[in-house]
Amino acid sequence: MEKTVKFLNEAKVFFISTINENKPEVRPFGALNVFEDKLYFTTSNKKDVFKQIMANNNIAISAMNQKGEWIRISAKAIVDQNRDARIAMLEANPDLRSMYNEDDGNFEVFYLENAKSAIYSFTAPKIEETF
Repeated sequence: MEKTVKFLNEAKVFFISTINENKPEVRPFGALNVFEDKLYFTTSNKKDVFKQIMANNNIAISAMNQKGEWIRISAKAIVDQNRDARIAMLEANPDLRSMYNEDDGNFEVFYLENAKSAIYSFTAPKIEETF
């Protein structure tokens, strides 16, 4: 997971793909955190992305860095109701405090389960991780 987290942090923006009635939907994200050895992202439970993940938690994540390398991740997104996970996300991403707080009933965190990650480059071997 270490190489995956480093890559996503360097890329700053990553794209999560969900399924909406058998059609893909992709949107940008920027906040992530590692908590209790799990990689987390966040969204509002008022957004379509939340509803789509709750209906089908198979997601894909992709990003590209400034060196022209790209990452592809496939995983299950698992909603975590643990308040400490929400607090940890807000501490790691303080800009989120302008939109959320850990007890607002809107802020949700997900962790990746059974994740398969691969970093690609035109000039270097593929780097793979599972977590």
